[in-house]
Amino acid sequence: MTVQSRVEFASATDAGVVRKFNEDSIATDSEIGLMVLADGMGGYMAGDVASALAVSVVKEELVTALGNLAPMEIEMAKRYLPQTLAVKWAAEKANQMILRVARKNSQYQGMGTTLTLALFHEDRISIAHVGDSRLYRLRYDRLEQLTMDHSLLQGQVAAGLIDSGDAKLSHNRNLVTRALGKEETVEVDVREEDVLPGDIYLLCSDGLNDMVEDADIELALCELKANLPLAANLLVQMANDNGGHDNVSVVLARAQTPSTRRGLLDRLFGWFRR
Repeated sequence: MTVQSRVEFASATDAGVVRKFNEDSIATDSEIGLMVLADGMGGYMAGDVASALAVSVVKEELVTALGNLAPMEIEMAKRYLPQTLAVKWAAEKANQMILRVARKNSQYQGMGTTLTLALFHEDRISIAHVGDSRLYRLRYDRLEQLTMDHSLLQGQVAAGLIDSGDAKLSHNRNLVTRALGKEETVEVDVREEDVLPGDIYLLCSDGLNDMVEDADIELALCELKANLPLAANLLVQMANDNGGHDNVSVVLARAQTPSTRRGLLDRLFGWFRR
């Protein structure tokens, strides 16, 4: 069974109520099972260029890499699947491209972007993550955040200096500690997870989770799990209704429930037709 037949995608993006320009970039590729989101930073320093470059490079690198997967003689290959190493490599290549473009164009110097992507393969998902854009999973009607924000605030929460309730109100909540385009090398978090039929995965920029509580995101996805395009648009609308202080982008993916009964009947009828 192909990735295209096993995963359904939907997405929505909007500049929000306050911002004039949308510096988020999103993409899906059903042929290779990819969902990717980048939240450009810098405003006047071309955050939209950085995010668009990141998404474009990731797609291009993964299409090439997935056609030439081979065992790798490196330490990480002992712990991760080739697809997971491929998403990490793609994120690193995107960082290099952003730096290269910024060096050649003075108007782009200082541009940067977050990057979060997920690649579906077989019954697994490979995740790569830099910055504070998030990946959530809805499983059995319970929402779980699969990525950890690379932000000053998350570091303070982890250190016990501030609780998660106060963190929501902090003026420092959007200060990221990792991003593409800032350093020659970037630390990319990677993760692998099993995929179960009916799972729903949500990529979002902070324009969603800053404006909408996780409990409300969970409720919206539970109510509209059968209609991903409507769910994506509703989440964006909820963020805007709550103030829309930032660009808001949503990418959804649902792992299809296998039609095992249909497959069994097809095999039986095929046997009788012999």
